[in-house]
Amino acid sequence: MSIDWNEYQPNQFYDELIRQPGKPRPAGRKLAGYLCKLTEQELTERRNAAEVTIQQMGVSFTVYTDGQNIDRSWPFDIIPRVIDSKQWQSTELGLKQRLKALNMFINDLYHDQNIIKDGVIPEHIIKESKNFRKECVGVTPPHGVWAHICGTDLVRDEDGKFYVLEDNLRVPSGVSYMLENRAITKRVFPELFESVRILPNNAYPAELLKMLGSLSPRKIKQPQIVVLTPGIFNSAYFEHAFLAQEMGAELVEGSDLVVNDDNVVYMKTISGLERVDVIYRRIDDLFLDPEVFNKESVLGVPGLMRAWKAGKVALANAPGAGVADDKVVYAYVPKIIEYYLGEKAILPNVETFLCEDPEQRAYVLANLEKLVVKPANESGGYGMLVGPHSTKKMRDTFAELISSNPRNYIAQPTLKLSTAPSLVEGTQPKPRHLDLRPFVLQGKSMYCTTGGLTRVAMKEGSLVVNSSQGGGSKDTWIVDMEKR
Repeated sequence: MSIDWNEYQPNQFYDELIRQPGKPRPAGRKLAGYLCKLTEQELTERRNAAEVTIQQMGVSFTVYTDGQNIDRSWPFDIIPRVIDSKQWQSTELGLKQRLKALNMFINDLYHDQNIIKDGVIPEHIIKESKNFRKECVGVTPPHGVWAHICGTDLVRDEDGKFYVLEDNLRVPSGVSYMLENRAITKRVFPELFESVRILPNNAYPAELLKMLGSLSPRKIKQPQIVVLTPGIFNSAYFEHAFLAQEMGAELVEGSDLVVNDDNVVYMKTISGLERVDVIYRRIDDLFLDPEVFNKESVLGVPGLMRAWKAGKVALANAPGAGVADDKVVYAYVPKIIEYYLGEKAILPNVETFLCEDPEQRAYVLANLEKLVVKPANESGGYGMLVGPHSTKKMRDTFAELISSNPRNYIAQPTLKLSTAPSLVEGTQPKPRHLDLRPFVLQGKSMYCTTGGLTRVAMKEGSLVVNSSQGGGSKDTWIVDMEKR
């Protein structure tokens, strides 16, 4: 049986494609009309084609389970998510505004700390931040920018507006999957790219290369840029290799680099040492340089911080940028934007309760069954409590965790996350919740991806979209509706 959109029930949620049974949103009309003309067999063939393409392209991700690494094929749903380009234009402005202010904030924290002196953000929030690096105090990276690559997670509530869920400023991942999702969709639905005005998203590798080049301490035509990976066992290794290949940059591990007495970073090659100008590092701060951070680390490069502080090499993202990747700091971002830019935040935050505040903590502890509780510095969906899906034992455990370390926890209301039709099983689409991670670059100039990585909770009713937690993904279309 072909898809019958009259049978599709988005219920009380904002659906990205179908606003009510049988009625697609304007930007998705051509897609919805096309899909319902496909037979059941044709839909099955398209889905099988996507799976074969993923295997042929070697698109995979790694899940850490009980200390073992398990490579899995990328979980992909063939029905794209559609966003009107007009709405995207204002969203992009909001994302750039946010990163610009966050970089001014980080730079201030490692210099004069005016935002603390002026009472906008409490001093203890920064003092107790596990990602504030005292080793970075007084350093000014090129252009005063610390977070060069940012992945901001957006969600839509039932009102259809985008809200910022969190900012990922340490080593944000996922952009390679955004690009691969588009490549797979082009193979599965090539005819749609002829009839729908889908804005391209393939400029990212070139923009990333341009941004990294703008950080080079040597003003030469072709600075040496490398991608520093922890190695093949890292969950994001596919992405590290993908981006290096797309940029034409060397993919290196810590043992491939050396810092000499001149504080210059060199790459070992068969023809000798070659100077490195810019390192796109995909290693956490604490493993970056055993001379300064974790003495036991074999992932990083001894002397790397010396070279960076001497201005002989650029690091992206800069060490210490993660101080703004703290979910407690996130709650202050609208104030941060007003303080540095004198503007209201274009993109609102999700309402957030700070457990370190006694009054807000009391509310959180009394309403755990309604809230989502998150630790301040975890990622990947780990360490969270999703109140409506929790047991009493889980809530009791979190009550103890919050009470013993309130600075480490925030809570947010359980949003009615938007849904999109997904072919989870069979050939009739079902609504599944999703989020969106666009990527923003800042160096000498700024760039934002056209759309981003859409992650989907493949289980009915689930709000957890992380791939490591069983989530999937789909292509994101920014559709131009303007007549030409």
